[in-house]
Amino acid sequence: MRAFFRTLFATILGFFISIFLLFLVFFVIIGVIISAADDEKSVEVSKNSVLFLNLDQEIGERTTKNPLANVPGLGGEGSKKLGFADVIRALKKAKTDDNIRCVYVNVSAPNAGLATMREVRNAILDFRSSKKQVIAYSEIYTQGAYYLASAADKVYLHPEGTLELKGFSSELTFFKGALEKLGIEAQVIRVGNYKSAVEPFLYDKMSDYNRKQVTAYVNGLYQTFLGDIATARKLQKDSLAQIANELLVQTPADALRFKVVDALRYKDEVLNELKKLSGTAADETISSVTINDYAQNAAEKAETTDRVAVIYANGDITGGEGDDETIGSERISRAIRKARQDKKVKAVVIRVNSPGGSALASDVIWREVVLTRKSKPVIASFGDVAASGGYYIGCAADSIIVQPNTITGSIGVFGIIPNFQRLMNEKLGVTFDGVKTGKYADIMSTNRPMTPAERAIIQAELNRIYKGFVKRVADGRKKTTAYIDSIGGGHVWVGTDAVRIGLADRLGSFQDAIAAAGKKAGLKSYRVVEYPEIISPLQSLLDNSTDKIRTAWIKEELGAQYPVYQQIRSITSRSGILAKMPFEVMLK
Repeated sequence: MRAFFRTLFATILGFFISIFLLFLVFFVIIGVIISAADDEKSVEVSKNSVLFLNLDQEIGERTTKNPLANVPGLGGEGSKKLGFADVIRALKKAKTDDNIRCVYVNVSAPNAGLATMREVRNAILDFRSSKKQVIAYSEIYTQGAYYLASAADKVYLHPEGTLELKGFSSELTFFKGALEKLGIEAQVIRVGNYKSAVEPFLYDKMSDYNRKQVTAYVNGLYQTFLGDIATARKLQKDSLAQIANELLVQTPADALRFKVVDALRYKDEVLNELKKLSGTAADETISSVTINDYAQNAAEKAETTDRVAVIYANGDITGGEGDDETIGSERISRAIRKARQDKKVKAVVIRVNSPGGSALASDVIWREVVLTRKSKPVIASFGDVAASGGYYIGCAADSIIVQPNTITGSIGVFGIIPNFQRLMNEKLGVTFDGVKTGKYADIMSTNRPMTPAERAIIQAELNRIYKGFVKRVADGRKKTTAYIDSIGGGHVWVGTDAVRIGLADRLGSFQDAIAAAGKKAGLKSYRVVEYPEIISPLQSLLDNSTDKIRTAWIKEELGAQYPVYQQIRSITSRSGILAKMPFEVMLK
């Protein structure tokens, strides 16, 4: 009888779980259909509208949508990612749109890299040339938020609000002590004194080489930050630096006194000003349209069959297909090949935002760039980061265009083979034994230390790959291998320095890169087409959905410490030789 009730209970429970899953799938499909319909529809803009530029959302390389955004109880704010290029196109269209009277910028803590923020910031400055006003308002401005807001005609702060202006700092996390306690040895092989991705596993502080390059690039990023704000606010750069260095802005009154804001305002006062700017009566509601909706109307249309293809290469570089956040060598090389073989495509822009990754996968993509350059112009546009493998895949382009605050270079390779012998033997009491048919049959074993002969073999392989990396850069940049080696060795550079030493050709924006591609192809008008196709919301949900749910849970649980987890996992979960940034750039 007890077995009968157990079976009955299990059957009933299974039935209800099945019903729940069916409803969940139903709602997901409905959500995806609604999302697709929303993406296709045109947004109607009322007369005398205010364009609401919410810059607190995630701004990435391309506009994507969470497939669960329209599922009741599972979607919500922050479910969309807005592509910076769509922001630029929308602001460009708004300049000549008679229905848009002004722009309202709201930003407190932007989720974007510095070079991406500069692209958006420059688009705001360009919009201002239309003589339409841009008003920025927030209760709190982080440094990144203020960097964006400073491009507005007027910057307002809440009378009891906060504005952060304190300078940049970069803090690295070191794991040597933890590994020693656990009985884990990080066996490191690398080429380049500046290839410091391995240092957190070897040391408890920065090496002199690493400190030198971190100091240089942080100062480089900071100088661009100060210079852009000083120009927009009509302040002296040295005075602004002093304000930050001495932390002179501690209260809203300080921000006003030092002219980093134009006035202290409550929200109702800002809304009243927006009403006047938009020609809205005092007793009427402001007509507004969000940048997300307005961007749907801003698609470029050209009466020509000639095209400039943009290949988006975003994220860590891996073998295989990858996804919208990962550069899979198969997917990206196929996209480049498709653009090369399309006779309507007259030029190609490869947009790189990547800290690197697999050296082999980088070479696969590099080859497609080389082949494409033989038949049509290829221009590389570097975003927040285009370093190591990220630089590798772009170095063969006809021209490389960077922002002054792009992080690039890091020409070098490394490998880490963990040795878990002490952990297994001494901590867990686990031992290993076996047989092998050759001296090096278990050369990559993680259950024992490497022998000197094995280390020499792996080091020789790294040297070979590094030599090839340097040769590819030298050929692409028309430099000697000796010169590239002298500025390589894993050294990280900011965009301004990259131009100075010849790793890039000039400073410029993403739009500048597209214009350069069109000009080199001799085009007077053209359409911009984007590759690879964005993965559909439904496919995105179905692909590795378990991994995505687990990642979301880990992010929530670890909070601010999630980047530390990412750093450990990104190194220890990889196999093969890596051409990757020394570390993730995290500024405070």
